[in-house]
Amino acid sequence: MQNRKCLKPLATLFAVLLSTSLLQAAETNESTRWKQEAANVTIIRDDWGIAHVHGKTDADAVFGMEYAQAEDDFNRIETNYINAMGRLAEAEGESRIYQDLRMKLFINPAELKKQYAASPDWLKTLMNAFADGLNFYLYKHPDVKPRVIQHFEPWMALSFTEGSIGGDIERINLPQLEAFYAHPPSVAPAVASEIPSSRPEAAHLAAGAERPPHFVSTINIPYVHDSDPPEPTGSNGMAIAPSNTRDHHALLLINPHTSFFFRSELQMSSDHGLDAYGAVTWGQFFIYQGFNERAGWMHTSSGVDAVDEYLETIQKKDNRLLYKYGNELRPLTTEQITVPYKTDHGIAEKKFTIYRTHHGPIIREANGKWISIRLMQEPIKALTQSYIRTKAQDYKSFRQTLELKANSSNNTIFADADGDIAYFHGNFIPRRDTAFDFTKPVDGSNPATDWKDLLTVNELPQLLNPKSGWLYNSNNWPWSGAGSSSLRKADYPVYVETGTETARGLHAIRVLQDKKDFTLDSLIAAAYDSYLPWFDETMPALLKAYDALPSSNPLKTKLADPIQQLRAWNHRWAIDSVPTSLAIFWGEDIRRSTTPEAKKEGLRAEDYIATKASPTQLLQSFSAATDELTSNFGTWKTPWGDINRFQRLTGDIVQPFNDVSPSIPVGFTSSFWGSLASFGARPYPGTKKWYGTSGNSFVAVVEFGDKVHAKAVTAGGESGNPSSPYFNDQANRYSTGDLRDVYFYPSDLKGHIERQYHPGD
Repeated sequence: MQNRKCLKPLATLFAVLLSTSLLQAAETNESTRWKQEAANVTIIRDDWGIAHVHGKTDADAVFGMEYAQAEDDFNRIETNYINAMGRLAEAEGESRIYQDLRMKLFINPAELKKQYAASPDWLKTLMNAFADGLNFYLYKHPDVKPRVIQHFEPWMALSFTEGSIGGDIERINLPQLEAFYAHPPSVAPAVASEIPSSRPEAAHLAAGAERPPHFVSTINIPYVHDSDPPEPTGSNGMAIAPSNTRDHHALLLINPHTSFFFRSELQMSSDHGLDAYGAVTWGQFFIYQGFNERAGWMHTSSGVDAVDEYLETIQKKDNRLLYKYGNELRPLTTEQITVPYKTDHGIAEKKFTIYRTHHGPIIREANGKWISIRLMQEPIKALTQSYIRTKAQDYKSFRQTLELKANSSNNTIFADADGDIAYFHGNFIPRRDTAFDFTKPVDGSNPATDWKDLLTVNELPQLLNPKSGWLYNSNNWPWSGAGSSSLRKADYPVYVETGTETARGLHAIRVLQDKKDFTLDSLIAAAYDSYLPWFDETMPALLKAYDALPSSNPLKTKLADPIQQLRAWNHRWAIDSVPTSLAIFWGEDIRRSTTPEAKKEGLRAEDYIATKASPTQLLQSFSAATDELTSNFGTWKTPWGDINRFQRLTGDIVQPFNDVSPSIPVGFTSSFWGSLASFGARPYPGTKKWYGTSGNSFVAVVEFGDKVHAKAVTAGGESGNPSSPYFNDQANRYSTGDLRDVYFYPSDLKGHIERQYHPGD
């Protein structure tokens, strides 16, 4: 017995030593592999700090581009993945619990691991390289302390497969999700008369049931505050055919509108045919919006209806929750989801019981109905499509990538070296019964509301080489996207597009039509054209109201000089323009005050202002605007550039602003007014000036000829580190639309190389 007691500590010690030895061996194997991969990669940093990554294989290029991105801003990479996997609360605390719950409704690590294992070998190789590149960066930078993810796994790439700033999941309204799952509503027990019969006529009645009352959809972007219309988001894409260009080469404008610093700019290439340049959403391993030597692609947010909500009739029987579907009651699926969150005393957990129907998870309750949501869940296809389109060399091969039908939220503008230009609508479009209005929640108990198959690629809205010689999309409907050569709304089911025409769309037509000699520089000029068409509709109403004002009214004298400024204004923004300041301050005030009335009448704010707003309302709003300018800046005669500013002080994801620190003027405005170049700005606590946080983030123009030629600019700079020379070195170019040359070929880089190295050097 004595000998056995002595042996137990020895056995424990041996087990610990063995475990430590195995761990060290595993770490040694990993680090050895990482170093071998790094040796196959060369990173060149140009004189703007932009990484040009070359690997022997595509996987080597992925390894290198992840490493380079991490050098520039690891925090944004990690934040994207902790958000994608529903782990923000682990870093930021209890306030993020329901944001994490929303992601966890769809993102399940166990399921993603299975999908990783089922992925084709070539894709698994890329996912392995993605994780290795980030882990090698952490290995070589022990001073970098991740907030949550200490070690990246290959399957994590499947949690974040589409590079848009807001994925489909984020359309779920967080306050309503919280209201439901914080205190799930009770369900009354079913009585016999409520239980559907199994008789055939019951199924017939269910299929022909009266449509439910219309509820307001909750899949809108939240307002800045309750009375403000939302800041328009999205992007501009333009393609010009050789027939409309001076040098008879196709041209492409790439102009995503996102929150600033949302993407990295880089080039990735390999000895296996990869050579793509453009904007990469931090942490992803494909060029999201960009070009290769032969073709380019620009994504804009789509108005396609690819996300649907269902009104579920819930009943309780024998202590079970059931939902009505046709002539039957089906059991609700339940599951436990645990959300860890940070506290002052460590990590705590909150547990939720989640309910699902065959449509999808329950996300809210309205008027006694539980509401489920259905959206695309195809991570392998989505990641595949996002990557392989970067290697497409022409229209035919790019169009072939659409067959995966895994792009649910974007339209695409395309151009190539063969001279083809094309428009592709979002390519994940479920086939539905057009008797129902799917822009609102539909009756989930009626089988006729279910999705059928997906529309085929041939059935999607798309346009190749329009006779007009140009096409565009700016997050508006596609029915005006090529002038007289545009697609026709009547040719497609109503659910393929839910958007409208916008002031920005009208502006795009204005700069593209009737021009036959486009160059890179004149396309840049079009992208920064200063016209603000919103005021064409609304300004005449204000001037008319003033002209009708009796001379005895005090506003006649008070507003005389400001009105004269507007009367002489050409509706163009400029940093030295006082009328721009007057118009935008008035526009902000009048649309805020009239939006509720406009909604009641089913009108756009600008239509209501132009035709329905009273003279008193118009003039009092303009008086308030002049008062605000005077109060904030000392005079209503304040030039627009003194108000509208670009400022980058820190590498924080949520930027701080103040009026004391340096900032630079920006002429272009919110896209709401029809400005193609977009700058979403507003005052912040403690500031009088307005500071931009969204809009133009990456801008590139590309010419496809015997060689590709491009110019580009990124908001601020490439690095997220304030001490880097590349943190804010592009700010002045950004604010003025002064795009720099892109160094695409090795010959372009000669004389512009700041550093050349292998990852880890």
